[in-house]
Amino acid sequence: MHRFFLKCVLLVGVGVLTLTACTKDFEEINTNPNAVGTITPEYVFTKAQYDGVANMLYLLLGTMQYTTSFNDVAGFGSKYIASQVNSSSAAFSTAYPNALNEINLVINAVRDDPAKVNMLAAARIWRVYCYSRLTDVYGDVPYFQANQGYTDAQYTPAYDPQKDIYADMLKELDEAATSLDPAKPTFGAADLLYNGNTAQWKKFAYSLMLRLGMRLTKVDIAAAQTWATKALAGGVITEDADIAKVNYLASGQIINQNPLAYNLLINDYIAANGSTNQEGGKYQKVFIDYLKQTRDPRLGIISVVYTGGTPNQTDTAFAKQQGMPANLSAKPANFAQLSEPNPKTVLLLNSPRLVFTAAESYFLQTEAALRGWSGGAAPTLYSNGVRAALRQWAIISPTDGALSAQRITGYVNNNQLVAGSFDDKMKQIYTQFWVSIFPDAQEAFASYRRTGDPTLTPNNYPGNATGGQFPRRFLYPVSEQNLNTAAYNAAIARQGPNTLLTRVYWDK
Repeated sequence: MHRFFLKCVLLVGVGVLTLTACTKDFEEINTNPNAVGTITPEYVFTKAQYDGVANMLYLLLGTMQYTTSFNDVAGFGSKYIASQVNSSSAAFSTAYPNALNEINLVINAVRDDPAKVNMLAAARIWRVYCYSRLTDVYGDVPYFQANQGYTDAQYTPAYDPQKDIYADMLKELDEAATSLDPAKPTFGAADLLYNGNTAQWKKFAYSLMLRLGMRLTKVDIAAAQTWATKALAGGVITEDADIAKVNYLASGQIINQNPLAYNLLINDYIAANGSTNQEGGKYQKVFIDYLKQTRDPRLGIISVVYTGGTPNQTDTAFAKQQGMPANLSAKPANFAQLSEPNPKTVLLLNSPRLVFTAAESYFLQTEAALRGWSGGAAPTLYSNGVRAALRQWAIISPTDGALSAQRITGYVNNNQLVAGSFDDKMKQIYTQFWVSIFPDAQEAFASYRRTGDPTLTPNNYPGNATGGQFPRRFLYPVSEQNLNTAAYNAAIARQGPNTLLTRVYWDK
């Protein structure tokens, strides 16, 4: 008994000594010597740019009738199948912990240093780009309180009305653009878009302002005119050299490869034989038929048919291209003869991701001119947009995307702006925009909801979630209902049900 008691005392003593030893120098012992206590804004800014352009809803390629699949699950985007609707929440779930968190870290790190005004301005502009892509798809989202868990212990941020988000984004672009100072330091090589060029960042800011301002034409025409006019006066992108783009590599880490090309290739087209596509994807008939009807020279650039099911043996001949109907539920007999993305252009891993193009700028300027908001000549601006859209494939793929000056001029001459009504002209502008913005289906989706162009027939596929109507937005993640319940419920009460048919603020 005495020995047992002594043993217990010794064990307790050892425990006390152990606890004392653990508490002494606790912070030093439990600090990772390989970690850093403060961020390097340049590194985080680069990551925020990579993550911002990578966060795309690929299913919108189907929604905008560029692609489709006979596979019901993979074909959700073109079929709106009710059982797969939650796949539309991917961009929301990805944005906050990645690009939005990263860009907030950058802003917090540089905002109090007057010498870093250009870094702050670029970060604010990029933050607007990332949030605009998010709110345009979901409507009301956490904005003013978002990504404040670490700094302010705010773990259940309120959802803000899209009207308020838009007002703040436009204000941010205005302030950031005017604060840029070419005499101050920049992110330099850490800036994937412009390598720190402040003049180009200013053009990008005003181009985004033009895009967002024009979004408001159906809900606040006065504000739309104010912001579009300010953007045009500030100077928008008009030259290929000023296009906002992120360049990529053909090999190495996945983050260094074009994200859209990588996902399409890995998920569906990696077999490169036209027959054993993993997700059963092809170009949609609507898209290919339109390109053929208009004798569009881009058809052979973006589309191929595999010959005889032989790997890497492709045919870009105009006559052989044909798309797949979106209402199929089984693999068609002619699947191998149907068109799919060209591996040398659309699926090129080291192709740049075009963030804002001269073509988009010119088409928006054309609309502004038609509305009398500028002194520009609408027919000339429109032709400039078509010409720029044809040229940009040479930026994506210098070898296989280039069109001769003769072919470009011929197409432009055959596609002059019509002399009809305002609505007739708008239809022509934004149908051409739909072709030119491919493969950025997310921006096409926004433009379509605002203008109604091009004329697309919704796919009334059996079991769809919209009753055969065209989707107007995508769904918040289920996790928001469970982890941010009060804010989620407030957003639903204000905006409408969390369904594919609830319209966002500017989509009236």
